[in-house]
Amino acid sequence: MKTKLLFLVQVLFLLSCKDAKEKDVVSLREYSIEQIMNNEALSGASFSQDMDKIILSSNRSGIYNIYELPIRGGAMTPITNSDSTSFRSSTYFPEDDRILFTADNNGDENYHLYVRNPDNEIIDLTPEIGTRNLFYNWSKDKKHLYYASNKRDPRYFDGYKMSLETYESKMIFKNEDGYSLSGISDDERYFGLSQVISREENNLFVFDTKSEEMIKVNTAKSSNSLMFFSKDNSKVYYTSDDFGEFSYLKVFDLNNKTSKSIYEKPWDITNAYLSEGGGYLIVYSNEDGKNTIDILDPLTMQSIEHPTLSGLDISNVNISRDESWMTIYVGGSGSPYNLYSYNFETEELNKLTSVLNKEIDASDLVEAEVVRFESFDGVEIPSIFYRPKQASVSNRVPGIVLVHGGPGGQSRQVFSPIIQYLVNHGYAVMAVNNRGSSGYGKTFYKMDDRKHGDEDLKDCIGAKEWMATQDYINSQKIGIMGGSYGGFMTMAALTSAPEEFKVGVNLFGVTNWIRTLKSIPPYWEAQRKALYTEMGDPFSKDSIRLKEISPLFHTQNINKPLIVLQGSQDPRVLQIESDEIVEAARKNGVPVEYVLFADEGHGFVKKKNQIEAYSKILDFLDTYLK
Repeated sequence: MKTKLLFLVQVLFLLSCKDAKEKDVVSLREYSIEQIMNNEALSGASFSQDMDKIILSSNRSGIYNIYELPIRGGAMTPITNSDSTSFRSSTYFPEDDRILFTADNNGDENYHLYVRNPDNEIIDLTPEIGTRNLFYNWSKDKKHLYYASNKRDPRYFDGYKMSLETYESKMIFKNEDGYSLSGISDDERYFGLSQVISREENNLFVFDTKSEEMIKVNTAKSSNSLMFFSKDNSKVYYTSDDFGEFSYLKVFDLNNKTSKSIYEKPWDITNAYLSEGGGYLIVYSNEDGKNTIDILDPLTMQSIEHPTLSGLDISNVNISRDESWMTIYVGGSGSPYNLYSYNFETEELNKLTSVLNKEIDASDLVEAEVVRFESFDGVEIPSIFYRPKQASVSNRVPGIVLVHGGPGGQSRQVFSPIIQYLVNHGYAVMAVNNRGSSGYGKTFYKMDDRKHGDEDLKDCIGAKEWMATQDYINSQKIGIMGGSYGGFMTMAALTSAPEEFKVGVNLFGVTNWIRTLKSIPPYWEAQRKALYTEMGDPFSKDSIRLKEISPLFHTQNINKPLIVLQGSQDPRVLQIESDEIVEAARKNGVPVEYVLFADEGHGFVKKKNQIEAYSKILDFLDTYLK
């Protein structure tokens, strides 16, 4: 009897295990890259003078163009029809419906300012060839615009004022000392200037044109960024991490030369601005890779109620000139960002866009979770993790360690088409924020200085090891992938730790640091010293170490499949970086694929190219990893 009972218990146990395993397997629809990329991406939002319309940029045509839509919702009307260069919307003109926007030439990063007239005529306001131009703001009298340009000297950005009537401009600040112009007071008396010392240190100055005094705002060695001047031109608001790990909001009195803290959080405050009427202070903070926005009364610094949407994050807001309306971008890691409008007086909330492809079930998309692990030396490494819904103990999936750009970038909790595409097709993705990433305090941020390709690579290996311990991940099938600096980390892994990862996906990654650091664009001159302080000076004995960490000089160690993707217009990581690594790796007899786009720069923005790039990445992973 006892034997029969034991047998019955064993049978029931086996059946329950079988049922549990079957329940572990989730059935969901796999989407094509065309379906994923048919989600719409939006940016910008500016109000018309009559508060009846909004302009924004959308890639619904396959490339970014400018569209107009009613403030309470309705059909989007195309304003531009570019089929090659992305047009990013800036703003309506202050007193009419002309539109100011920016564009470069297929990713070369030489941005020009353009105006689109109501009769559809488009005028290049900054036609000088090979120049880079940055819009700042409108003048207080609404008759001029301020912008910066390196047309006088390719290395430095001077300040200019342009008439909105004649489009003639004049220089109002000549920059001969390598400063970065970061703000102009309404009365044009004060110019905010940033002086970069190192990656974690930059000084903030205010130049007084009346007294010709250069006023240093910060007193400690710290990272400081100008946010805005007060409406009465007597104060400057800025963020600083002096005497702490994270940046907080401060105000400096230009009359008595004193500063004080006015808003702090246990994370970096990354941006702040005052609405045109002065009634709202908007503060952005980076909380564990997620954007958080506070809307405050600038007099009391108390929170002002605003709409929230359950389970979604507000990534960006813009308040109209008369302060009656606000636009809000709402989304998250598992939801592409939609635009809403909100009326402060009536509390009317309107959803203006529906960007998710109707062929996609929102429940099939995956929300990120923050995980942390201890690296080789005990340092805690934060990461953004995406677990496929079909992953289970009985259906173990391959994994990808994804490395962000930089150095000094950060993987964020935002919607990513390539991540959702890979996760939907059964790949766990671990977006690691290795040491040296921003957002986790200045000690963590500078932890990889002069240690690139070493301790930061060990953090990436630690991410792989964390993934390998998850019982729903196939520990023998984990690859590494990244773009720019992340592409360098991919190649560093394949050359310096060739047995750690099964495959590598390199998107426009640095492979020869000596060449890259010598060939940075001339308009990076203000940051050159800081970059050399962090990475090493290629014109000095530092070149010895730079050669040691450059994957190009260790290609004989590549023994795993590799795919490389590159834009030929890339001004930061030159095409030759990818050309040479591909040529060298192929000599080893390992599978090497190369995807080159003639009309892309540092990153791929055209939908047709994104579709090709991401589909080739998945095909590569399915062939050599899954």
